[in-house]
Amino acid sequence: MSNTGNLVSIMDIEFINTTKKNLLYYHLFPRLNRGQKCYVVTANPEIVMKTKEDAEYKGMVQAADYVVPDGAGIVMASKYMKQPIEERIPGFEIMLDLLEFANVQGMSCYFLGAKEYVIEKAVLEVEKKYPNLTIAGYHHGYFSIDDPKVVEQVKVVNPDLVFVALGSPRQEAWITKHMDQFSKGLFMGVGGSFDVLAGEVRRAPNGWIKLNLEWLYRLLKQPFRWRRILKAFEFMARVILKKE
Repeated sequence: MSNTGNLVSIMDIEFINTTKKNLLYYHLFPRLNRGQKCYVVTANPEIVMKTKEDAEYKGMVQAADYVVPDGAGIVMASKYMKQPIEERIPGFEIMLDLLEFANVQGMSCYFLGAKEYVIEKAVLEVEKKYPNLTIAGYHHGYFSIDDPKVVEQVKVVNPDLVFVALGSPRQEAWITKHMDQFSKGLFMGVGGSFDVLAGEVRRAPNGWIKLNLEWLYRLLKQPFRWRRILKAFEFMARVILKKE
């Protein structure tokens, strides 16, 4: 990670410790205005646990310019460690704020990932909500991360923003493998965010989000996620028992 100011290290992953507003206005927006390349990872306990199990993936996450605390468990762990992170910063909200900024500034964005019909619906919604944003292009997520044709499609349009919704670890693998070939762009893995943009998945109501219970809402709506929740409990157990 580059020198991004106040950091909190959790299991060798350095999270930026700031508010969402400060992250945007003092870090991400200025980089976009300068055309400076940037790589953002929004990490929750599941992702941190994955870095413990996979050294290669750990390197991908540590290569980010900013690792953002997207997960109530990350904030809870930091408080337990007596290095409190100021607030949880949801990746979906960062994506929307970046889209709004790009819309105002007349910038361009490429969308990479999800099922074909999902990405098409998501792009249509983005076009409606952000009419001044240039849709540089989009591509579904069913391809090899080594496919040079996809990389070339993104490179040729030279977007300001590249949102990659391939899920972890594929999205981080794609970004770290190909980012050096680009001259500019803010690259960010956004997981299932295109499904939310497309209206295929509903985000938790604001009350749940404010109480840091978005994870519980997801579990109730998608019970198949229980394995992910177990990883979050394992993460907290390791922090409490100091088995980092």
